[in-house]
Amino acid sequence: MQAAVYETVIGLEVHAQLLTKTKLFCADETNFGAEPNTHISPVTLGYPGTLPVLNKQAVRLAVKMGLACHSEIENWNYFARKNYFYPDLPKGYQISQHTTPICKGGYVNIPGNEGNKPILLNRIHLEEDAGKSIHDQDDDFTSLDFNRAGVPLIELVTEPCLNSADEAVAFLTNFRRLLRYLEICDGNMEQGSLRCDANVSIRKAGETALGTKVEIKNLNSIRNVKRAIEFEVSRMQELADKNETIVQQTRSFDAVTGTTFSMRSKEEANDYRYFPDPDLPPFEVTTELLKSIEASIPALPEELISRYMEKYNLSRYDAEVITDDKETAAYFEALIQYTPFYKAAANWLLGPVKSHLNDRSISIAAFQLKPAVLASLIALVEEGRVHFSTASSRLFPQLVSGAATDPLQLAVSLNLIQTGDETQILEWVKQAMEKMPDKVLEYKKGKKGLLGLFVGEVKKLSQGKADPQLTNQLLIQKLEK
Repeated sequence: MQAAVYETVIGLEVHAQLLTKTKLFCADETNFGAEPNTHISPVTLGYPGTLPVLNKQAVRLAVKMGLACHSEIENWNYFARKNYFYPDLPKGYQISQHTTPICKGGYVNIPGNEGNKPILLNRIHLEEDAGKSIHDQDDDFTSLDFNRAGVPLIELVTEPCLNSADEAVAFLTNFRRLLRYLEICDGNMEQGSLRCDANVSIRKAGETALGTKVEIKNLNSIRNVKRAIEFEVSRMQELADKNETIVQQTRSFDAVTGTTFSMRSKEEANDYRYFPDPDLPPFEVTTELLKSIEASIPALPEELISRYMEKYNLSRYDAEVITDDKETAAYFEALIQYTPFYKAAANWLLGPVKSHLNDRSISIAAFQLKPAVLASLIALVEEGRVHFSTASSRLFPQLVSGAATDPLQLAVSLNLIQTGDETQILEWVKQAMEKMPDKVLEYKKGKKGLLGLFVGEVKKLSQGKADPQLTNQLLIQKLEK
């Protein structure tokens, strides 16, 4: 059978580390990169006689995420013990939520063929992280670092409603953007603060029953999510083509070879022997708390993208890139308070500004040029007083460095103000044509594409001061005589 005969069905489980200063049930710090086993205590290690105490900020962040994802918030919550015995789980169980996830249902939109496609959520719940097993420090032993044990997480579980690796990538991209806008998680997959497991199955096109699923664990980049899913779908299709059995199992992804490999047979929920944690009382999300969290939610990317497209006439691509991170969107919001040239503002932000930031490996939060000054520079270009290339190559660097603060004064001092003096521009046009008599003849014989060559020469002769529109008009008049 051909691959097109099959439909791919994907569900994602995404763990996001919450941006709290302390762990979910004790006062141990959550900072990344500390020396092993320096952010631990008897509570983290599950010593006898210790009692967990719930971190209220973690609850607030989980509720905020649920509200942003259009979920129903569970008012009455409790924690459960999820029992499994890994070396990096100090208590022999994980404190999680089972029958009362704090957020039920909801959705996150991704771009579809016909507008937005809502990716339905099953739940978002709170839980603590496990520690970390390190296998390359000692030849004979596995080393254990419990700094991460007890760190607060939310786990988001989608319904099995994604149909391709590209849709999974779009979902993760939008979800991570939401996390960062809401300041819930830094979204850093390389450091493990955002991790993704993918449940993948295939079925024949037209069938409604789900096929046997395989879970791919701990994918640590959006690129690897795409690669792992694509490989696994291909592997499953090959098995199905040969009428071989697809085994339900947990697999891992080898980023070097781009392949998945089996780790173990897949556990079922009853293998974990969930039961309510007797050391933690139930907790309530009150109406007052819900209202205060709701009031703290800023304008989110989806809302901003729609506004930028409808009100400022930006393309979807420009709007999505601007809203990719909260700081860039905030700068754009400030910039358009000073200029009516919205499209030009977007072009500057995604062009010279972005290049400047990339060259210096800095974020826009460290960008020194004030929005009002950039708006003045944009106005010089849009009003035809300075050519864009001149503004971006000569004025912009000096303004960014702090050598000047007023774009107009700087342009005047450098003699860069464009002229619309027809007599002067005609003189430059004449000089350009005299420098290239052979090209003039070629133009007259039909090589109209050479016009750009003459425009460039006039620009060079005028040091960027010749009005481009008038230059084009005069060149065409003279060349076609």
